Amino acid sequence: MKTESLIEMLARGAGAAPKAVVERRVWPLAALGLVVSAFAGVVVLGVVPISVLAQGAWWLKFGYAVALVAAGGWLTVRLARPVQSLGAPQVLLLAALAAMGALGLWQWAAATPGQRLADLLGHSWSTCPRNVVLLSFPPMAAAFWALRGLAPTRPRLAGAAAGLLAGALGAAAYSLSCDELAMSFVAVWYTLGIAAATALGALLGPRLLRW
Repeated sequence: MKTESLIEMLARGAGAAPKAVVERRVWPLAALGLVVSAFAGVVVLGVVPISVLAQGAWWLKFGYAVALVAAGGWLTVRLARPVQSLGAPQVLLLAALAAMGALGLWQWAAATPGQRLADLLGHSWSTCPRNVVLLSFPPMAAAFWALRGLAPTRPRLAGAAAGLLAGALGAAAYSLSCDELAMSFVAVWYTLGIAAATALGALLGPRLLRW
C-alpha cells in the first residue's frame, strides 16, 4: 500500500479532533490544587471571621489573586502548545499587577504618615510570602503534572507560567486565612509570594518539562 493511501485511509477513520484538550487537562487539575491548598490553609492557619469576608477590601484582595490565576492559567495553556503568542495573557498579567500597584500606592499615600508603615507591614509581613509559596505547592505539582503530558517547547517559560498560576492559587487559598486588608500590604507581600512561586516554577521548568 502506498503511503498516501495509508494516510488517507487513517484520516477517514480518525474522527473529529477533540476540542480544548489542554484546557480540560490544566484547569481541573488547577482547581484540585486550589481545593487542597485551601483545605490545608484553613486547617493549619484557620479561617478569617465572616466580618472580614464581608468587607470590600477582602474581595479586592481575593479578586487580585483571581485575576492572576486567570493570567497564569492562560499563559500555562498557551505555553503548553508549540509556538503560541503570549500577547493577550501578558496584557492581563500586567494590567492586574499595575491595578493593584496603583491601588496600593494610592491607599498608602492617602493614609496618615503614622499609619503608612503599619498598613504596609500589617502584623504578618514576615510570614505572608512564605505562606503563599507553601500553599502554592499542591497546585504547582498539579500544573507540572498537566504540562508533562502536553507539548511545551519553552520549558522555562512554561514552568514560570505554572508557577504564576500556582502562586496565584496559593494566594487565593491564603486569603481565606489572612485578615490583612490594606492594599499596600497586598500589593507588596502577596505579590512577592506569587513572584517567588513564579521564580520557583521557572527554575523547575527546564528540569521537569524536558522532552
